[in-house]
Amino acid sequence: MTIGQAKIKAKAFLSGNNSFGYVSPSPDLDIDCILLWLLNKNKTWLLMNRDFPLDQLEAQFFEAIEKRTKGLPVAYITGHKEFYGYDFMVSPSVLIPKPDTEILVEKVIDTIIAKMEARPQIVLSVCDMCTGSGCVGLSVLRTLIDEYKIPAGDLPKFTFVDISMDALKVAKQNASRLLSEDELELVRFIQSDLFYDVPYTFDVILTNPPYVPGKMVDELLKDGRNEPRLALDGDVQEGGIQSGSTDGLDLIRRLWPGCYERLIFNGVVLMETGEYNATESAKIARESGFRMTRIFEDLEGQLRVTEAIK
Repeated sequence: MTIGQAKIKAKAFLSGNNSFGYVSPSPDLDIDCILLWLLNKNKTWLLMNRDFPLDQLEAQFFEAIEKRTKGLPVAYITGHKEFYGYDFMVSPSVLIPKPDTEILVEKVIDTIIAKMEARPQIVLSVCDMCTGSGCVGLSVLRTLIDEYKIPAGDLPKFTFVDISMDALKVAKQNASRLLSEDELELVRFIQSDLFYDVPYTFDVILTNPPYVPGKMVDELLKDGRNEPRLALDGDVQEGGIQSGSTDGLDLIRRLWPGCYERLIFNGVVLMETGEYNATESAKIARESGFRMTRIFEDLEGQLRVTEAIK
């Protein structure tokens, strides 16, 4: 079977002609992503080689398509997802990086650059709390190296924290792939429920914590997407146990005071929250002692990132 023939058959499957009745919102994109992963080729090659035979890859291709018809995201099938121009490994132990989160990366970079310019003699300390795959913190660090050409001795030190050891394993893999041996000296990883086992203070804390209301998580996970509930559900108390709250802010109510305690004076927190609870999140930050807050919108005009200054 050629690539062209396989694409026609796979599109029929992903358009609802499957035993699960699943309809992909983007069948052509799904198919191309799977083919590019299997063939290890670029988009131009794929476009120009519709008559190329899949041969021994045909069975593997349709196995991947079957997984997609069960609702499994393409990123979990291929094990990779591009974010902020970098390729990240992902697994069902971590959330798949979303484009909306790139605004968090941009604001963190702006904050770090401003602090470095204001205090060039100080090596900054940065915490990526609830790091998951490490995509936010590693994108920040990689961009400081690649685009800003900051010398190694001046780069901030990064601490990556997550309650899930499986998530930290993925973050460590991504760090090893994206950073050189010398650059890896800039990072450390800690398993902790928020700041409970984190003994350090920081100049900047960035975080994309779980903030989805529990009932919304139930609906989100019905389609077989397999994203970890622990990384989505904001209605949890210590240890990730359901709290009984319904607004998705229970974890954030614990997180803001922890951030305040672990920041140095004039330190900055940048936290992603949902558009439906960003305003309340900023209120909790002020109640936790932060002297200044503001909310940034993402590219779609939705409230996305809360900034707070100690």
